[in-house]
Formats: sequence, C-alpha cells, structure tokens
Amino acid sequence: MKYDVVVVGAGPTGSIAARYAALNGAEVLLIEEHQSIGSPVGCTGLLSTRAVYECDLEPSDDFVLNSVRGAFVYPPDGTCLPIDGGQTKAYVVSRKIFDRKLAQLAAEAGVDVLLRTRAVGIENSSRIQKLYVVNEGVSETIEANVVIGADGIRSNISQMTGLGNVGKIISGIQIEGLYESRNSDFVEVFPGSYAPGFFAWAVPISNNISRVGLGTTEPDAVQYLNRFLTSNPEVSRRYGGNMMDFVVGGIPVGTLDKTFTDGVIVVGDAAGQVKPTSGGGIYPGALCAKIAGDIAAKSAINGDSSEYNLSEYEKRWKSRIGRELDIGMKIHEFVGGLEDRKLNEFVSSINNPGMLDTITKYGDMDHPSLLVKKMLHPSNSKSVLKICWWLAETVT
Repeated sequence: MKYDVVVVGAGPTGSIAARYAALNGAEVLLIEEHQSIGSPVGCTGLLSTRAVYECDLEPSDDFVLNSVRGAFVYPPDGTCLPIDGGQTKAYVVSRKIFDRKLAQLAAEAGVDVLLRTRAVGIENSSRIQKLYVVNEGVSETIEANVVIGADGIRSNISQMTGLGNVGKIISGIQIEGLYESRNSDFVEVFPGSYAPGFFAWAVPISNNISRVGLGTTEPDAVQYLNRFLTSNPEVSRRYGGNMMDFVVGGIPVGTLDKTFTDGVIVVGDAAGQVKPTSGGGIYPGALCAKIAGDIAAKSAINGDSSEYNLSEYEKRWKSRIGRELDIGMKIHEFVGGLEDRKLNEFVSSINNPGMLDTITKYGDMDHPSLLVKKMLHPSNSKSVLKICWWLAETVT
C-alpha cells in the first residue's frame, strides 16, 4: 500500500488530521489498532463549546448528553465557590459516538480507514516513510510521504522516530453512577489532597447520574478514588453507588520539545497538546490536527517531506496555542503545589463579588491567559496581593 499521508490513531485528532489532509488533496490512510473507533473510552467527555465547533461539528442529541454553564469549586474545607457562566459553556458527550462521527467525516472526505492495525516500526528511506504494521495478525508495509502520529500518550510513532514521549502523565480514573447533582447545569470540581497534583470532579449527565473521578500524580489512583467517594463530605452523601461504567486513562502534561522530524509529525496527546489546567485535549488537539493535515498534505504533494519543510507545522501551532499551553502549565504547577491550608485561603481570597464577576466575564476553558490578566488588574488589588503572596510562598 502506498499513500501520500498515513495517520496512526483514529481518535479525534487523528480523524481530523486525516480529513484535513484529504481536503488538501492528499491520498490518506487512517489506521487504528483497536477493532472499534471510540473504544475503549479514556476521557471524562466534558468538551467546551469551542472544542465541539473546532471539530467542525454542531452539537446534537446524537452525542450530547447534557450541557453545563458553570462550576461549583469545593476547596478542602468544603466551602463552595460558585462560578456561573450564564450560558452553555460545555457539553457532556458520549465519546464513543463523538469519535465515530469524526471518523465518518474523514471517510466522507475520501480517507481510507483500516482497523485492527498496529504500527510496530518506521523507516525513512529516500524521503519515503516505510511504516511497518501488523494488520489482523499479518505483517505488512505501508509507504507514505508523511506519517502523522496521533497514537496517544505512549505514541509508538513519536518514540520510534526519536521524538520521545511526554514526560509527565497524570493518572485519570472515573466511574459513572448514581449521584444527586446539586444542579445538573454545573460541574463540581474538588482541588486538594483528595486528588494530589490535580483535582477531582463530578460531571452530571442528568440530575441523578454523574461521572465522578479524579486525576492524580500519585500512584494507586483507585485508592484515592475510593477515598474520595466515601470520605469527602460533599460527595459521600450524594453518591448512591451502583457503578455503571469504569474508565481509566492517562493525561499528558507538557508538550514535547519537538513535534516533527523528517517525514513525521506528531499531534494531540502524542505531542502533549493538552490543556494542563483541565486535562482537556480535544480543543488544542483539533486545532493542531488541522494544521498537521494541511502541512502534511502540501509537503507530500510537493514531494518535500523534509524536517525543514515540516517545521512549519510546529511554528504554526505554537503561534496559535503555544502561549496558552505555557500559561496553563504555570497555573497547573501553582495550584497543584498548594497544600490544603493554602488552597483554602487562596479560594477564599477570590470568593468575593468582584473576583467572581471577573471570572464570570473572562473565564475561558480554552484560553486561561485572558482571565489571569484580568485577575491581576489593580481593581482587584487586595485579592491580587494574596495571590502574589501565595505564589511567592509556593516558589520559595
């Protein structure tokens, strides 16, 4: 088999990259190691409205299970910081159906899709990539001008081409079960020692069913989840048990130093293009996947898939979202490093009408830099002094 572009991994970023390569005139193959697109699920399924539209989809009952407009943030002392966006800010989706819709769009654009096909080796030969795969137990070789690695946090493509893997992985674990929501229009967020290094959550599907989980940098995430479900006062009194789904996964934090080489581009989780503040990868992944598909197609068709030519991919995605990911990483490190006492005081310092109004007006799941800038405005001087003090204490 020979193609202009081969995309490894049929998750959202892979399907979008393949589709955009095809829309730019390339002959494209999309391969997936699993036997079903969208399975297994390894995601909370909470997508910002911008993320859905960035994927070129309109929200529909086919995959949208609920919509949310805000969040209740519970620091360790149990107080509540209510953040009301006033309108729909995110959708709770069925990732299985969502992923399949994106793969369908790719197929309709002319992409060939091959399931149960795992990439096991890659070789650059005279600017042609020889991709060695195992397809339903049979070894085959696929030739391509450009290979796009969209194969997740432990990307074989990234590893085999010397680009490496993302260094920091947060363990994510989640159940779906009976849970009485305080308000099904709001997600619930629990930073602190119940989920060291990240946070815990309850994402409502309906008034009485939620996805409850956490991410942590500590080992044995199952132990932390059990403790959260049974010991957190807010959660334990509303969790009704009767688990209906169980999901585990990894969240990459921090981008690769380099996301391209001769004949190869990596995108999405494989490149660490994930929001460090929330762990969401659909919006940045979709944005970067479009750029990857465009650059890969043009390079393949022009017969120049050199490292120099593919470097345009990294320049473009960093100019679009690199700063946001960098700022998000600083926020992640700051909040994740606070012990419970300081976290309580930090949340208390911003739990006032002025700061809540600022958060409501400028809070953005995908672009945190605007909110940070507004929070540091002189009009928030007292709160700013406290925030700066916590930052200084954390750093020193």
